[in-house]
Amino acid sequence: MQSSKIYVAGHRGMVGAAIVRQLQGRGDCSILTRTHGELDLTNQAAVNAFFAAEKPDQVYLAAARVGGIHANNTYPAQFIYENLMIEANIIHAAHSHGVQKLLFLGSSCIYPKSVPQPMAEDALLTGTLEATNEPYAIAKIAGIKLCESYNRQYGRDYRSVMPTNLYGPGDNYHLANSHVLPAMIRKFHLAKLASQGDIAGIVADEHCHGEIPSDIKTMIGLDGAAPITLGSPLARPKALTLWGTGTPYREFLYVDDMAAASVFVQELAPATYAAVTRPMLSHINVGYGSDLTIRQAARTVADVVGYTGAIEFDSSKPDGTPKKLMDSRRLEKLGWKAAIDLEQGLKKAYAAYLLGAT
Repeated sequence: MQSSKIYVAGHRGMVGAAIVRQLQGRGDCSILTRTHGELDLTNQAAVNAFFAAEKPDQVYLAAARVGGIHANNTYPAQFIYENLMIEANIIHAAHSHGVQKLLFLGSSCIYPKSVPQPMAEDALLTGTLEATNEPYAIAKIAGIKLCESYNRQYGRDYRSVMPTNLYGPGDNYHLANSHVLPAMIRKFHLAKLASQGDIAGIVADEHCHGEIPSDIKTMIGLDGAAPITLGSPLARPKALTLWGTGTPYREFLYVDDMAAASVFVQELAPATYAAVTRPMLSHINVGYGSDLTIRQAARTVADVVGYTGAIEFDSSKPDGTPKKLMDSRRLEKLGWKAAIDLEQGLKKAYAAYLLGAT
């Protein structure tokens, strides 16, 4: 039997790479990928030409512009424009070239800021979005509605999954644009190196994971205004300061669990998928099942990394949504549940982080 050809859009991203790993482990399909340099997904003509030439059987749409609170606040135009263009181009090209099965990956930020917890799928479009990531959230909502509209009008089988906060190998550790867990991993790692007087390790980290901002350099005992070199003087590190109050609750899911859930949902029989969804409320939440405060998460990251210093919180910085716990009962009813807890996942993520810095 001929294996199916599956296009994974965004295969170099954290989620896309995990989906590729998941599919490769099965060995029953050929995987189609393109880098951004090879295919600009915001270019409609280029995307259409790619689908015409390659004719994939299935699509996993994991490509997106992503980032944390700071990035969303700083680049709102890019976040809404690029994400809208990517999903519109891929979904329309998939339909135009006869692709029947597609899975769109969204985000938990699609839900209003103030909704009952845990957040169920039917909370979508019931209230005001969190202001700090509204443009990104609107783009992701549009992706869901694109899938539903092509299903309703053309009989396609385009599905959507909404993950909670993800982390793991391949995450973005740039301290200005990263999400909360990778930012913590890197800050705690740098603070640990500083407490050990390991300038060479700090230099290697900056070379691998990007520039260390001046405030972080100062925090770990370096001159915030000077470039870091092997001869940089290192003072006694200060307490490590994190954004916000530490009181918001967050749910975290290891990215390989997300990849497994994505393939699981994509492969459900149409009747099974339809039994737990509705034509205009068709997305499925993917969560771990429980949450914890940012303060508790910080302590867990510190323990995994081996940072033993003080941790403080800067309440002048934004917290974001007070609580974001997904209601994943729809997915559990279908027979899937996350397998990797936060400590296990952080150990895997930190090991991958260290491997990248060597």
